[in-house]
Amino acid sequence: MNQSLSENAKATLLLTAPLISGREAHPHDLLTPGEFNYLARHLEHLGVELSDLISGQASALIRACSDVVAGERLEQLLERSFLLGPVVESWQARSIWVTSRADAQYPEALRVKLGERAPGLLYGCGDQNLLDTGGLAVVGSRNADPEAMSFAGSIGAQAASSGITIVSGGARGIDQMAMLSATTAGGNVVGVLADGLDSATINRDNRPSLMEGNLCLISPYDPKAGFNVGHAMQRNKVIYALAQAGLVVSTDLGKGGTWSGAKEQLDRFHFGPVYVRDVQGTSSGLDALQTKGALVWPNPHNQDEFRELFQRPTQPQLSPQDSSLTLF
Repeated sequence: MNQSLSENAKATLLLTAPLISGREAHPHDLLTPGEFNYLARHLEHLGVELSDLISGQASALIRACSDVVAGERLEQLLERSFLLGPVVESWQARSIWVTSRADAQYPEALRVKLGERAPGLLYGCGDQNLLDTGGLAVVGSRNADPEAMSFAGSIGAQAASSGITIVSGGARGIDQMAMLSATTAGGNVVGVLADGLDSATINRDNRPSLMEGNLCLISPYDPKAGFNVGHAMQRNKVIYALAQAGLVVSTDLGKGGTWSGAKEQLDRFHFGPVYVRDVQGTSSGLDALQTKGALVWPNPHNQDEFRELFQRPTQPQLSPQDSSLTLF
């Protein structure tokens, strides 16, 4: 790991994570994101931290939290500490680190933009400092046409030459093309994965860039977690929150993760400007995003013009206290 596992991260893992090692274990009635946030607020009110739940004062503290989470349930979750050793060792073998929302290393952009809706844990591999570099979120369809794929590749290379980080989801198609083009050109890339972090860390296309420090792969979900449509939808928030602007290269109209993520930004979050590739009226999905406020990508001609896009004021950010938002 790039860092030792903090006591706050250990407590968060015990309360919320499946701690999968080899095969999926029983979930042990894990705390939901909402329950975890409620408990964290209660502990803050008591003047203590999550880490105190695994300290010498744990018994008294569990009783003090019984009105928030049943004491027996908390005890059962915290008694899973014997699972941490083998799981952490398996993560260390893949150079996977873990950070909790209570840790100083946690990305500030997620804390500010998502508030309590930021993932309680982030699993990752690579230089964690890349998570604080902002950049351009490039998203698009898995089954994109050759023209869209070529465009994504050119954007990745242009971002690299301009010193702008590419943030994407690591999925087949547009995501992978933009990310690979950027790393090949020596640029910085952050991949926010919905599944398969464990295997992505040893992928031969990723290893050189991970070792050289210009690629960081992260996931809000257990490194061994399989694909889940809900997870794929939810991680869109993280992609857009880490970036300063978004660029939708291709999307279907009214369906799919690319559409829902961009629509959510335009309708609700407003973390920054959302651009769409200029296809001159040949994409109903991209055209529909324009009607919701997306801007046509201006096709900057040089590095200065590209960098200038990230010096403009962003759209207003949503208050983290908006109770209508979906939790992780």
